Amino acid sequence: MEFRELECFLVLSEELHFARTAERLYLSPGRVSQLMRSLETRIGGRLFDRTSRRVRLTPLGERFLADLRPAYDGLAGAVNRARTAAREVTGVLRVGFLATPTDVVTGSVRAFERRNPGCAVELVEVQFTDPFGRLRAGQVDVTFTLLPLDEPDLAAGGELNRVGYTLGLSTRHPLAGRAGIGAEELASVPLIGLDGPAPRWWHERVAPSVTPSGRPIPLAGRVATTQEGLTQVALGRGGMLFCAPTALQHQRPDVSFVPVAGLPASIFGLAWVKNGESAAVRAFREAAESAAEQLSGQGAGDRVLVA
Repeated sequence: MEFRELECFLVLSEELHFARTAERLYLSPGRVSQLMRSLETRIGGRLFDRTSRRVRLTPLGERFLADLRPAYDGLAGAVNRARTAAREVTGVLRVGFLATPTDVVTGSVRAFERRNPGCAVELVEVQFTDPFGRLRAGQVDVTFTLLPLDEPDLAAGGELNRVGYTLGLSTRHPLAGRAGIGAEELASVPLIGLDGPAPRWWHERVAPSVTPSGRPIPLAGRVATTQEGLTQVALGRGGMLFCAPTALQHQRPDVSFVPVAGLPASIFGLAWVKNGESAAVRAFREAAESAAEQLSGQGAGDRVLVA
């Protein structure tokens, strides 16, 4: 039996007028008549007596109304309670992050928990070589990520942060003492890329295969973690690209970080599974965007770590 038919019957039993019933339900009078005919066919008897001047319940209709009302009210209450629960932001929200959570990450968490005291954030580290595996497996509800996103099953929030890149090199490398290099010079520096199941576009962000003009960039090998990459860099086995804030977090005496001009910016944001967007995920996105605006206004928006 159709819920819409039952709803229409209850309203018509109150209004006893097809036009007013149609107005309350945002339907046409013809559609109301159609629903009632369908319901009467299912039941096997007339529920209303209709004339050109009046509408009234039949004895069968009155009995059906008395039996239906408590059940309908209980069902409507269950639906309303479920809707209310779906809008509540409570429990635990699992948030993925890449490597060390810095200002944008921790600021987002603080802003969210301040706005939603009934919900706690559990931070979960996400592997840089598999940025969406835990998200798709349901191990995290939302994750910090690089943007723009190119995954059909995932949705992304707004930009939280935009920074430049630096090239990590052994201090013995000829370019290590430079104040900066252009993106086209990467054609002469074998880059260390990522191992693992990260999508192709993600690999290209970390270790592009060509310069902006299309010159090929050699691949020096692949690593599973940032620390593995830094070790390879320190040993002089290749260079590795890092966003500027990451370079600040990983300063060490045997590695130099040289700013690179001419590459697209490293953009940081949030991602979640499209069909898994909850009230808590929406609330976290709003809190993160608000926190990022505040950090940017304080001159701290470029301190987020994305590698």
